Parts: sequence; structure tokens; C-alpha cells
Amino acid sequence: MLNTTEANGLRSARAEGASRGASESAASTKVVGILGALFALLYPVGVYIGLTRLNARLFGVGLAALVLVGLVFRLSGKKREHALVAARIPVTVVALLLTGALLNDRRLFLALPVVTNLALLAQFATSLRTIPVAERFARAKEDELTTAQIAYCRAVTIVWCVFLVANGGVTAVLALFAPLGWWALYAGGLSYVALGLLAAGEHIVRRARFRKYSSTPHDLLLARVLRRFSRPPPCGLAPGSPATDLRKARE
Repeated sequence: MLNTTEANGLRSARAEGASRGASESAASTKVVGILGALFALLYPVGVYIGLTRLNARLFGVGLAALVLVGLVFRLSGKKREHALVAARIPVTVVALLLTGALLNDRRLFLALPVVTNLALLAQFATSLRTIPVAERFARAKEDELTTAQIAYCRAVTIVWCVFLVANGGVTAVLALFAPLGWWALYAGGLSYVALGLLAAGEHIVRRARFRKYSSTPHDLLLARVLRRFSRPPPCGLAPGSPATDLRKARE
């Protein structure tokens, strides 16, 4: 039998091994996430270069092989149920690429951003039946939301649904009827600019409406700017006074 010192040492070694394994798993997940984001950002540019210099079949097979290598790296060490969920999108991408290569049809390569928009649209739209996506993000930061905040989150989710419909529609039209360069310019650049503008605009509107700011530099700057444009209380009425509250209720 082990004495107390040996038992404690064994427990410490096991705990240290578990902690190291968790750290390595988290680092691996982060790397895979970064690679996935880079793939999505660079995909239109890669398609443009590949289809202008290679034939569709060679390009499709090569890109599918690259995605499969990333999938194997992503699934390493995951449990079966988690692996099945994580493999859905990469397997769909591989199937799309191989189909395009088999049919020698470049339009299937251009369809990936459209499929991505449709998948996100389905996720956002179906969440309106239960808890909207925007509300889930908000509750991750705040446990309690007011009725106004909940209604705002629902409206934001609807706005994102409209954006995804428009973005996917424009990408599909360009893929079917426009030159390849136009599609690459929009799918690989302008669509991300539009997405960034929408996200930034929503952030400003949310801060202006609810007056809740974080300690980040851009939020502190935004708070200072919005205070300049906020309407001061009527003369003689202090903020938070009963008279001010009564006046707000009447308005």
C-alpha cells in the first residue's frame, strides 16, 4: 500500500496531467478556430486564383484534400458525439468541392459562401421560436435582462436574418451571372465590410439606447461622444427626481 506522501504525490501528478491535457486541448481548439476563420476569409481569393490558373477538377480535389487534413486535425481527441457535430460543416464543404470537381462546374465552388449564409440564416431564424441568438449572447454577459433589452435582442436577430438573406442573395447572383473577379471582390471583401459596418452600427445603437458601457477604450470614447448628444433634463429638474420620473411617464 502507498503511504500518505506517495498517495498525495500520485494525486498531484494526475491533477497536473489533467490540467496539462486541458490546456493542450484548449490551445488546439483555438488554433483550429483561427485556421477555420482564415479559410473562410481567404476562400474567395483562393477560388479566384485557383480557377484562373487551374482547371476545376484539379482545384476541387486539391482543396477538398486540404479540408480533410484540417478535419482530421480538428477531430483528434474529441469524443464521438462531439466529433459528429464538429464534422458536419467540413464534410459538407468537402462534398460540395468534390461534386464541383466531378462535374467540372466552377459554380459549385462559388456556392460555398451562399451555403454558409443559408446555414447561419437557419440558425438565426429558428432561434426566434425560442431564445434569439442575440439574446443568448447578451445573457452570456448579463444574467438578468429587462423587457426592453429582450425585445431589442429579438429585433437585432431579425435584422441579422435580413442581412444574411441580402448577403447570400447578392453572392448567389454574382456567382451565377457576374465575372469571377466580381464575385471574389464581393465575397472576399465587400461582404465582410458590410458585416463589420452592421456589427459596429448595432453596437453604437445598443450603447446609445441602454447607456451600458464596458471599460474598453472604444466604449469609454463612445460614452463620451454619446453624452455630448444626449438631451439634458429640463431646467430645474434633476435626473432621477420624482418630477423627472413623472415627466418621463407622461411623455
